[in-house]
Amino acid sequence: MKVSQIIELINKAKEGNDQAFLELFQKFEADLYRTAYLYVKNQDDALDVVQETAYRSFKKINTLKNPQYLKTWLIKITMSCAIDLLRKNQKVIHLNPKYTEFIRTKDEDLPLAISLRELIETLNENEKQIVLLKYYYGYKLNEIADIVDAPLGTVKSVLYRGLDKLRKKVNRDDVYEQ
Repeated sequence: MKVSQIIELINKAKEGNDQAFLELFQKFEADLYRTAYLYVKNQDDALDVVQETAYRSFKKINTLKNPQYLKTWLIKITMSCAIDLLRKNQKVIHLNPKYTEFIRTKDEDLPLAISLRELIETLNENEKQIVLLKYYYGYKLNEIADIVDAPLGTVKSVLYRGLDKLRKKVNRDDVYEQ
């Protein structure tokens, strides 16, 4: 989908066109599901988060200032919904192997993916959010600062603190040793 098409659909959605919003949302739905799953760790909750994201984003589409950041805006809403759900549930959900088919790619090494996922779970919510935005979605630090609405220096500090925790955890646990 071209940028001009996205802008046209956003304008239609802002005017209340449900179909235009649905078309936009479906373009990014898989990414939103993966993001939600990384937070909530089960299919049902991830689907609930995506549904809540659709609802919130539909209601707030008029607040989207820059159409080129639609995906970023949706991911931010997804993260917020996932965190809200986790706070509401206040429970720990362990990775169930039967759900791994929904989050891995064809080329991914499953044991390594599980190890990385477990490592990421050792981070606090801010660290996890920034690490995922940087390394999972490939955003630049200044873009992440805009997404999380924090100063660039804070984003860098949180990122490097999170990476340091991950490094120490890998070295301490010998995660890759068989």
